[in-house]
Amino acid sequence: MKYALFLSFFCLAGTLLFEQSTNADPDREEWIALFNGKDLSGWDIKIADRNLNDNYLNTFQVEQGMLRIVYDEYENFDDKYGHMYYHQPFSHYKLRFDYRFLGDQTPGGEAWNVRNSGIMVHSQSAQSNTFEQHFPVSVEVQLLGGLGDGKKRTTANLCSPGTAVERFGEIDYSHCIDSNSKTYEGDQWVSVEVIVMGDEYIAHLIDNDTVLRYEHPQIGGAFISKALNGSDWDSMGVTNKAEWIAKEGQRLSEGFIAVQAESHPIDFKNMELLNLCGCTDPKATNYKSYFVKSDNKMCVYDSQVNSFE
Repeated sequence: MKYALFLSFFCLAGTLLFEQSTNADPDREEWIALFNGKDLSGWDIKIADRNLNDNYLNTFQVEQGMLRIVYDEYENFDDKYGHMYYHQPFSHYKLRFDYRFLGDQTPGGEAWNVRNSGIMVHSQSAQSNTFEQHFPVSVEVQLLGGLGDGKKRTTANLCSPGTAVERFGEIDYSHCIDSNSKTYEGDQWVSVEVIVMGDEYIAHLIDNDTVLRYEHPQIGGAFISKALNGSDWDSMGVTNKAEWIAKEGQRLSEGFIAVQAESHPIDFKNMELLNLCGCTDPKATNYKSYFVKSDNKMCVYDSQVNSFE
């Protein structure tokens, strides 16, 4: 018992000393690697009609440092819409990653899901999804690839399962809103950054260029379209729709990040997050000048560190 207490004491002291040494420069950005490149630690999986953390037919895989969504073991997609959720919610942050589409769509996938996937932000948790649910209530950064037909197909668009946003001062209930990006053909890597500012605004960037921005993400009164009078919730397997409909207009100030599996193979790499919420007291050792949201419960001071020396 004494050894365990000593070890806990040592670990805490070491953590504080580490924070003191690594946060000496308040302007240096501390990006967090969400994916360790080795395994799926820190993530929860929820696939429609499967139990929590059932990685059905090895849909989510790790290979050569990449997170891969693959369907090698599938004979038919069979509406097995899946998402993998990072275990910690965030409110104000920057998220960046690279993605590429590969190969052909899985048999049984919808025509609109060819070279189609996404990253969900401000999402409900994996645990709160209903058993049959296809998509979490969230804001989706929709990722699309060109179809080689010469037609424009933008990426880093917005889709809104169970949500809505404001644009130009008005609520926009459109299920999907196109960005102004160019079309990315083939299997090339595309670099995306998402800036999430709580319930104030969200911006999508490609190669440091803002391609879409919207304000006040909120729970909407429909899953896909208000014109369907709520039937879209049922068709997407949301069996607790009354709970969500009652929350219409509630702004989304934080939530989980989820990677989507939507029937077309896709790879992700370099998935990192810069938390913009933290200690904003310049006297603290872990103060950062770029924090835009205060959480001064996290502040660490010299006296705290020295007390362990």
